[in-house]
Amino acid sequence: MTEIWQGFIKAIELIVSLDPEVMEIAGRSLIISVTSALLASLICIPLASVIHFHYFPGKRILINLIQTFFSIPTVAIGLFVFVLFSRAGPLGGLNLMFTPTVMVLGQMILITPILLGLTISALSGVDKTIVDTARSLGASGFQTAVVVLREARFAVMAAIIMGFGRAISEVGIALMVGGNIRGFTRVITTAISLETSKGDLELSIALGTILILIALMVNFALNRIQQR
Repeated sequence: MTEIWQGFIKAIELIVSLDPEVMEIAGRSLIISVTSALLASLICIPLASVIHFHYFPGKRILINLIQTFFSIPTVAIGLFVFVLFSRAGPLGGLNLMFTPTVMVLGQMILITPILLGLTISALSGVDKTIVDTARSLGASGFQTAVVVLREARFAVMAAIIMGFGRAISEVGIALMVGGNIRGFTRVITTAISLETSKGDLELSIALGTILILIALMVNFALNRIQQR
C-alpha cells in the first residue's frame, strides 16, 4: 500500500512540475492514439454504412467475424504488422519499422473491428421508420445514410471513444513495432512496462495514474462534444 500511495504522490509531482520526459511521453501517447482513432473513424464509419445499408451473401458471417476480432490480442496485431513492415516483409522497403507511423497503423488495425462492429450496431438500432420516411421523401441512398448517421451519432461517438481507449491502453503493438525507443517511440504503456521490469514501481504507478487521467480528460472532452 505504501508503494501505491507513493506512486500517486509521485504522479502529482510529475504533473505539477511538468517533468519534460513524462510530458513528452504523454504527448506522444496522446498524439498516436488520437491520430489512430481519427483515421480509423474516417475509414470505418463510411464502410460500416456500406455494410449496413447493402444486402449481400455472407453479410451476417462478415458481421460475426468483425465482432470476433473485438478481442484479438494486441500482440497478434503487433506480430502481423512486424512481419509486414520488417526488412524481410513485403512493405519493408518503406522503412517504417520502429517509427510512430507504424505504431499508428498498428493501432488502426487493432481498433478497426471495434469501430466497424459498434457503428453497424448503432445504425441497426435506428428506428426503421426514419429510413422509410427519408426514402418516401425522395432522399437518395447517401442522404438516407446521412440521416441515419445523425440519429445514431451518440452511439457512433461512443464507438470512437471506445476505439480511442483501446488504442491508448495497448502495449503489445507499441513494444513490437515501436521498439520503446527513448525520445522517439516510447509511450506511457511501454514506459510502464520498462519501469516495472526495472523494479521502479513508484514511477510505474505514477505513469499509470497519468495514463488514466489522460484517458479521462479525452473521454470527458468527447462526451462534451457528444452532448452538444
